[in-house]
Amino acid sequence: MERDYDLGLVEIGDGTFAWLQPDGSWGWSNAGLITGDGASLLVDTLFDLKLTADMLSGMAAVTANCPIGTLVNTHANGDHTFGNQLLGGAEIVATEACAEEFFDVPADALAAMIETDYGDPVVNGFLREAFDPFEFGGIVMTPPTRTFTDSLRLSVGGRTVELIEVGPAHTEGDLLAYVPDTKTVYTGDILFIYGTPIVWAGPFANWVAACDRIIELDVDTVVPGHGPVTDKQGAQMVKDYLEFVHREASVRHAAGMSAADAVYDINLGDFADWGDSERLVVNVQAVYAELEPASELPPIPELLLGMAHYARR
Repeated sequence: MERDYDLGLVEIGDGTFAWLQPDGSWGWSNAGLITGDGASLLVDTLFDLKLTADMLSGMAAVTANCPIGTLVNTHANGDHTFGNQLLGGAEIVATEACAEEFFDVPADALAAMIETDYGDPVVNGFLREAFDPFEFGGIVMTPPTRTFTDSLRLSVGGRTVELIEVGPAHTEGDLLAYVPDTKTVYTGDILFIYGTPIVWAGPFANWVAACDRIIELDVDTVVPGHGPVTDKQGAQMVKDYLEFVHREASVRHAAGMSAADAVYDINLGDFADWGDSERLVVNVQAVYAELEPASELPPIPELLLGMAHYARR
């Protein structure tokens, strides 16, 4: 599986496309385009208005005769939704759970978080490096107009697209968008390829089950939320990482080790060269939260502190 890939639109099947943004790190997400007879469906927008506008311009030659009438948001994170307003009158489809958390981190709150002085140059530098490339001004949060639970079948110019709810996992409202006739699935952030997944919601078992769902589908091509286009091997890689972290963190929890100490005690081994390895900080905390009744993830500033210092270790 190739790690290197180019920016822009790639046709991956008969009338199905991926919009790819290297290198797949913080905020550099992928999107998808599914075309039918006289109509198209867009899978996700991007992290700001300029990036989304550039993507729509890059798709214009394809969508000229099949305009985008439907937008599917795979989950609520801003790097998959902040460009929604540019889709005009398109129907926006997502899970009910996605809609419920849609406004949890609006663009202005993210901009304020980045501008905050945390009193720690390591944290400040970490946030600037990750998010300075993006422009959060002018974004009008534009939520789903149609929601569902479990599954929903859409017709896009006569082409069937099956939406499959698999959250809570990465977030509360994750879904897969499956195109049976081209054996293609768009996974949102259920898959980060050669990048470290981050468990904001969990539980781990749900995310592992979502990977299994991808593996069980009749698919040849898998478009992840971040990273290069892959196949079922990509889903297996992410499953292996999640099971590894859950196992290693659970052993250390049972031994009485703190989550903070466990993070530095875990040797990532085969996963050490994946991007954004600092997300291990959040993932270990997520395991501990599962294992300790009535507990939850620490507040965001504490997680940022932990990730920033792990990244600079």
